[in-house]
Amino acid sequence: MRKLVYYIGASTDGYIAGPGGEVDFFPVGGAQEAAAYAAWVNERYPETVPTPMREGAGLVGTPNRRFDTVVMGGGTYRVVYEHGLSSPYAHLRQYVVSGGFATAPDPAVTAVGGDPLALVRDLKKEAGGDIWLCGGGGLAGSLLPEIDELILKTYPVVAGAGIPVFAGGFDPTPFTVTAREPFPNGVLITWLARR
Repeated sequence: MRKLVYYIGASTDGYIAGPGGEVDFFPVGGAQEAAAYAAWVNERYPETVPTPMREGAGLVGTPNRRFDTVVMGGGTYRVVYEHGLSSPYAHLRQYVVSGGFATAPDPAVTAVGGDPLALVRDLKKEAGGDIWLCGGGGLAGSLLPEIDELILKTYPVVAGAGIPVFAGGFDPTPFTVTAREPFPNGVLITWLARR
């Protein structure tokens, strides 16, 4: 069965964005460190690179390795839409959960109202690659019962406030660390599997 994988970057204090959706405070290091980190991400998870950036990253024509579907919250989609990307991951099936979108402004994106758990449970029953949950924190909190794996890119910065990795009520959910990989730019990637 397909897995729901929450692959996300966060500050050391657990924020995926600032209070206004800012993400430009995440340090990527010097040019050489940033290039090495980007090359690793592009090799391992090429489908997580937005479609408009794929040509510059040398990924045009690169097959999806793990994911064939992306689910994002309305806030996450709104940020990319306001930057002119109505179909940020055209190489994947794209779903945006609510966030004020009755219909998505792009026919390649499906807007979903109602219960995100039902959507994910239906997607998991289909054949195909894994499902990437790319944000945001409120949606991740709602989908916590269905998250099978967490891939957390922790950046060496304290945000102090913002959008948490998981928003919602108190719900301790155990995961097991399966791997960790540090990078010269200070990013630490941790893979966690649901127990």
